[in-house]
Amino acid sequence: MVKLSMEDMSLIATFERITGAAAVDVVLDDESERIIFVVREKQLGKAIGKGGSNVKAAAEALGRVIDVVEIADTPEEFVRSALAPARVEEVKIIVHRDGNRVASVTVKSEDRGIAIGKDGRNVARARILARRHFDLNNVVIA
Repeated sequence: MVKLSMEDMSLIATFERITGAAAVDVVLDDESERIIFVVREKQLGKAIGKGGSNVKAAAEALGRVIDVVEIADTPEEFVRSALAPARVEEVKIIVHRDGNRVASVTVKSEDRGIAIGKDGRNVARARILARRHFDLNNVVIA
């Protein structure tokens, strides 16, 4: 279970007020200077808004770039969601002898750059969220 601080709750409240989408988690990613919100199922479109209007308004209000990811019930689906819009072909959870759990992801070859993202931002987002929500040690683009 993810624990939220008072600051997290405040960020979620602001995000929900602006976008109308219900968020279940927030991560301040200082390294990439962004805020990642995890929204409930079927709330992604509402969070982004027509032409990105909601997410842009939230980014302006919060003073940072905002990424939005939809929650999922399984680690495989969640990793797939976190790497969107890359077209993921397969996600395999591999448990190593040392107990480390790694999501090995296969994406369409032309979407490899999207999955990794500029300076590795997209795969980093997937790693952060997979660790928080499903206790995965790593996400690897195979």
